[in-house]
Amino acid sequence: MPKVVVGVSEGLGGLGALHRAAVEARLRQVELCAVLAWQAPEGGPGGRTSCGVPVLALCRSAAADRLREVLDTTFGAGTPAVTVTGLTVRGTAGAVLVDVARDPEDLLVVGSGPRGPLRRLLRPSVARHVLRHAACPVLTVPPSPLRAEYEAAHRRNSWRLPLDVRELA
Repeated sequence: MPKVVVGVSEGLGGLGALHRAAVEARLRQVELCAVLAWQAPEGGPGGRTSCGVPVLALCRSAAADRLREVLDTTFGAGTPAVTVTGLTVRGTAGAVLVDVARDPEDLLVVGSGPRGPLRRLLRPSVARHVLRHAACPVLTVPPSPLRAEYEAAHRRNSWRLPLDVRELA
């Protein structure tokens, strides 16, 4: 049965993608599958610095708690108009999303946004990975226009710069 699969993250881009995925699932009258990918610290079992099973259980539990929190924040106390299934999977976000949305009739929704050259080097783009490897249609959700204003205000506060009251008009 087809479904709408969305990658869940805690940022503003992830929230926008989750809202758009809920709209798409409602329009298509299909299930919404919210996926949170997680990785063990230090590589996990099989890695050069392997952590034990209790640590993996804690990581899995923390990922499930984080997913619940994001879904509660997004949909609030009200029930969304679609069936929402939460899924936490160990792995990199791009690979996990491509694997979950393997049916050609699925729709995969991911957030995208502007990324500087340094960030591209350190963290590969999930949206680019999914666009390259997905077996189903992919909907990339651009960042909200408010995101740039939010980031500017955050930078100003971090650097403790004075507020220019002309910006408020």
